[in-house]
Amino acid sequence: MPDGTVGALAELYLGNILYALELAALSLEQQQRSEDAAFYRGIARRLAEARGAERARGG
Repeated sequence: MPDGTVGALAELYLGNILYALELAALSLEQQQRSEDAAFYRGIARRLAEARGAERARGG
């Protein structure tokens, strides 16, 4: 069970968070708000990259 910290919870639900960020980006694109969509995709990309780097270090 996660220890209740933000980091532990974010790690546990990372897939769900990434999915929600993509849904937000898709919705923003439908509203012709491509810059805002790119912002949310950028957040998702940074989270995914951080997780990949953590795994590469053996975490």
